[in-house]
Amino acid sequence: MKIAIIGAGNLGLAIAKGILHSNGATTMYLTKRNITEIKNFEEYGNVTVTSDNTEAVKNSDILIFAVQPGHFAAILEAVKTLLHERHVLISTITGFSIQKIESIIGQEHCIIRSMPNTAISVGNSMTCICGNTSGQKRIELAKAIFNRMGHTLEIPEEQMQAATVICASGIAFWMRLIRATTQGAIQLGFDAREAQELAMHTCNGAASLLITSGKHPEEEIDRVTTPKGCTIEGLNEMEHQGLSSSLIQGIVTSYKKISEIRKG
Repeated sequence: MKIAIIGAGNLGLAIAKGILHSNGATTMYLTKRNITEIKNFEEYGNVTVTSDNTEAVKNSDILIFAVQPGHFAAILEAVKTLLHERHVLISTITGFSIQKIESIIGQEHCIIRSMPNTAISVGNSMTCICGNTSGQKRIELAKAIFNRMGHTLEIPEEQMQAATVICASGIAFWMRLIRATTQGAIQLGFDAREAQELAMHTCNGAASLLITSGKHPEEEIDRVTTPKGCTIEGLNEMEHQGLSSSLIQGIVTSYKKISEIRKG
């Protein structure tokens, strides 16, 4: 695959690393206004670093855009005359709709929106994907790219805002739960380093159980709880204190906020 990543910032470079480490590109172009700090990527051999977006577009078939939302429209305007039927455009820009992209470059192009989260930097992103009518033909290609850096799910575009809350903001929600577990472990006598190690690896294990088994969380909870045991006692107290309801309300509140931002 001949890939260009337009906007080699933190997200763009994380995507680049995921593709390069899995030998997913025959050639790759990385673009950035100041290329000094990314010149080392040319050591991969098949990577060209440039500040010229047009050069990258001309020499690539898959264009992954990871620029700031305020710059995206101008970049599309600058390269739209270079686009051909083989080009697949993949946008990672939050809040920039397919309809808005089509209004700049036309509806005939393959356009795909993707919404990765920050865990892409460690190859474990939950990335949601959708496409326009032409882009539907290349959805599997986009999924194959992002599956190199975690897991993908195709969803309708109207669910992208909700997915942003669950998957992108969700990283922060889970971090807070891990932090709370860490604090509880410290109160029970572990030092801070041990407490965090216990909390994060237990969280990872819980998620891995569900991913591997395909079971509902309550099934795994039933395996841990025993009659009159400490686990059910702790769970019931957490629910009395509003654990599930506060988490749900937080998710809903975040969704309301992102909806207000989009309207603005």
